[in-house]
Amino acid sequence: MLYVVLFFLIFSLYLYVILGGADYGAGIVELFSSEENQKITKKTIYRVMGPVWEANHIWIIILIVILWIAFPEYYNVLVVYLHIPLTIVLLGVTLRGVAFVFRHYDAIVDDSQKLYDTLFKISSFVTPIFLGIVFGALISGEIPLEADISSLTFYDAFIGSWLNVFSVLVGLFFAALCAFLSAVLLIGEAEQGNENIYVRKATIATIVVFVVGLLTFVYGYFSDTIFVQDFIKNPWTIILVAISGLLLFPLWKTINSGNKVWSRFFAGLQVFLILLAAMVSHFPDIIITTTGSISLLDNIAPDSVIKVLGISLLIGGAVILPGLFHLLKSFKMIKILERK
Repeated sequence: MLYVVLFFLIFSLYLYVILGGADYGAGIVELFSSEENQKITKKTIYRVMGPVWEANHIWIIILIVILWIAFPEYYNVLVVYLHIPLTIVLLGVTLRGVAFVFRHYDAIVDDSQKLYDTLFKISSFVTPIFLGIVFGALISGEIPLEADISSLTFYDAFIGSWLNVFSVLVGLFFAALCAFLSAVLLIGEAEQGNENIYVRKATIATIVVFVVGLLTFVYGYFSDTIFVQDFIKNPWTIILVAISGLLLFPLWKTINSGNKVWSRFFAGLQVFLILLAAMVSHFPDIIITTTGSISLLDNIAPDSVIKVLGISLLIGGAVILPGLFHLLKSFKMIKILERK
């Protein structure tokens, strides 16, 4: 059952990066658009995200619950040493949701709409940055796990591990990745005549992802970050990155042609390859501290707990996933009919 739990853990992570990432990215695309294009994007976002934006966050809830129940040591390090960026993420998700609802459903339309628009766009940008910062902190080697936490200063224990150049670069990389995913998604959702807006955005976002990713690895290499050093030395990660790089050519071709099916396929495949390369390079030792690594599989829950959790995930997946995908398909059909 451990493999079942691990599958749902990785599956939830991937879907949250894809669906939640595109969700965040919609606000980023709107933020970095002209005033005229912001109005178009706002209308498109409401039409695409309105019915399903809450469902996109179910995957991170499943991810957290699995970590909490099955991998308590990993979860403990995460919520103790990184509680500040995680709290900012929680606030960002909450404020973003509130702003999204009120800027569309507020009974009184006045200047407060500008506040909701600003809050939605800023929180859409800040939240994925801090999500990326959390992951960057886990692999940065800056978590001071070797010391008695009571003997550390507040900064050393709870700030220094994530407020560093490498973690911030990882955060910016994830935000750029979200913008890229959203721009690719919006190409196929835009009204006729507006597709070129998102074709340009997708092209720019692809370049930004590449540049920020390169900067992250260059900085990690020269600062002797263990994760980057192991990443570069692993032949499988090099192969996966090379394949991802080669996919840029068909990706750009499908983006420029406005092919929504293949552009989304290649975008999703690239994200999968990036996540797979990151896991292959250091799995299961995903947390890297100042004294070594912590394996995801160290001190896991008892076999009886893993068994119950695995069965629950299988039953839940069989019941919930078909209904969720049917919900997405149904709303998609409704939106198509409304456009006609």
